Amino acid sequence: MPKSRNEIDMCNGPILPALLELTIPLLLSSVLQLLFNAADVIVVGNFASEYSLAAVGSTTALVNLMTNLFLGLSVSVNVLTAKFAGAGNTRQISRTVHTSVSLSIICGAILMVFGIIFAPALLKLMATPDNVLGLSSLYLRVYFTGMIPMMIYNFGSSLLRSKGDTKRPLLYLTIAGAVNFVLNLFFVIVLKMDVMGVGLATAISQVISAVLILICLSREDDAFRFSFRKLSLDPHIVSAILKIGIPAGIQGVIFSLSNVVIQSSVNSFGAIVMAGSAAASSIEGFVWVSMNSFSQGALTFMSQNIGAGRFSRLNRIAVTSCLCAAATGLILGNAAYLFGNQLLAIYDSRPEVISAGMTRMFMVCCFYCTCGLMDCIVGNIRGMGYGMTPTVISLIGACGLRIIWISTLFRLPQFHNESMLFLSYPVSWIITFIAHFICFQFMRKKYPHTDRKNETPEVPAS
Repeated sequence: MPKSRNEIDMCNGPILPALLELTIPLLLSSVLQLLFNAADVIVVGNFASEYSLAAVGSTTALVNLMTNLFLGLSVSVNVLTAKFAGAGNTRQISRTVHTSVSLSIICGAILMVFGIIFAPALLKLMATPDNVLGLSSLYLRVYFTGMIPMMIYNFGSSLLRSKGDTKRPLLYLTIAGAVNFVLNLFFVIVLKMDVMGVGLATAISQVISAVLILICLSREDDAFRFSFRKLSLDPHIVSAILKIGIPAGIQGVIFSLSNVVIQSSVNSFGAIVMAGSAAASSIEGFVWVSMNSFSQGALTFMSQNIGAGRFSRLNRIAVTSCLCAAATGLILGNAAYLFGNQLLAIYDSRPEVISAGMTRMFMVCCFYCTCGLMDCIVGNIRGMGYGMTPTVISLIGACGLRIIWISTLFRLPQFHNESMLFLSYPVSWIITFIAHFICFQFMRKKYPHTDRKNETPEVPAS
C-alpha cells in the first residue's frame, strides 16, 4: 500500500528518527489531552469554592478506572490496523475502520450511562469526604456526558496512528484544548458555574475533537476512508479487537484500581492532603504521558514490522523505545520535582497544600523513569500480539503489591504517613518491570530473527 504524505515508513531505515517523528506529535497530543483535566483543576483551584479543587482532583483515579477498560480496546485497534497496514491488506483496514468507530460509540454510551447513574455511590466507596462529595458527584456526572465523543476521538486517533499519522490528531486536540480553556474561564469566572462549568467545558471540547477526527477520516483517499453508510460491527474484527483490547483494558483498570485504593488512603488525611495530591498528580501526569508516548510508538512500530515480516528490527525497536522512555522520565520527572513549588503554586498557593504536594512528587517524580521502562516494555509486548500475559503480571506486580503494601506496612503506626503511602509507586514499578522484561525475552523467541514475507491472515491471532 503506497504511503501518503501523512504516513511514516516504520519498516525501513533507522528506527530512532522514525520513532521520534511518530512519537513527538503523539506526546504533544497526550499533553494537550491531559490539559483538559489540568485546566479544570487550575481554574477551580483559583476561581471556585474552597472545596472545588479537592472535588475535581479526587475524581481522576475514578475516571481512569471507568474509562481504561474501553480505552484498552483502542490500543487493540492500533495493533490490528498497524499489522494490516504493514501487510498492505486494504480490505481488512476498511473493515477495521468502520467496526472501530461503531464500537467506540457503543463503548461511550455504556460509560456515559454508567457514570451518570453510579457516580455518587462510587465516590462514597472511595471514602470521599462529605464536604466535597456533592461537588465531586456533580462534576463526574457532567464530565461523563462527553464519553461518546471521547471514545470516538481515541479510537479514531488510534486508526490514524496505526499508519504513522500523529500530526493531524495533534492539530485537532490543539483546537479542542483552546476551546476547553476559554470555556473554563467563561463558565467559572463569568457564569459562576463552579465544578459544573469545568465539567461542561471538557465535554464540549471532547465533542469538537470527535467531529474533527471523523471529518478527517471521511476525507482520506485510501483504505482508511470512513463513511457513515458503512458503519457496522464485523464479528471477526470485533473478536480480534477484544482478544488484545480486553486484557489491555483490564491492565489499565488494574492500575487505576490500585490508584483508587491509594486515593482512598489519601482521602483519609483530609482536604489539604487531597488538594496537594491532586495538584501533584496533575503535574506528574504530564511526565507520564510523555513517557507513555514511546510505549504507544513502540506498539505501532512492533505491529507494522511484524505485519511486514521485518522481524530483524524487533529487538532494536524494543531497546530504542525503552531507552527513550527512561530518558524522558529521568529528565522530566526530576525537573518537575526541582520546580515543584512553583508548579504546585499554579494549582493552589496555600503553603500547606504545596508541602503536601511536594511529599508526593518526591516519591513519584524522582523515580518516574522506572515507570517509563515498565510501560514501554508492555507496549512492545502488546505490539507483538500478546494481551493476557502482561495483564496477569500487572495484576500481581502493580495492583496486588500496592494493596498488600497499604493493608500491611502502611497500617503500622510508624509508617502511617503520606511518604510511605506514595513509596508504593516506585517499588511496584521496579518489580513489575523486571517481570515484564523476562516475559518479553520469552515471547521474542517465538518470532524469527531474520526477515521474511509475512502472510497476514484475515484476522491475526492475538
